[in-house]
Amino acid sequence: MPSSRRRRVPGKRVVASANRAVAVAKHPAAPAKGTRRFGFIRDTVAELKKVTWLTRREALYLSGLVLLVAVSVGIVLGLLDLGLSEIVERFLLN
Repeated sequence: MPSSRRRRVPGKRVVASANRAVAVAKHPAAPAKGTRRFGFIRDTVAELKKVTWLTRREALYLSGLVLLVAVSVGIVLGLLDLGLSEIVERFLLN
């Protein structure tokens, strides 16, 4: 097809480079007036169906792991704070 005579296809755009078509992109059609209101909800539900949810066992394991790390970090920071406050009291305040 010569580059001067491009055929128009409804809903599609042909991007041309020199004399040949490179890519075809679809133009999203404007939604009907009634579907715009609930389009967000419909899209959200569609995306949530694609999610790979954790099993109960995985969720409990990961929750326990988070609690274990939080308690461990709390203990380490508490001991560090206690040690540094003791050093400050002995050497700087007395």
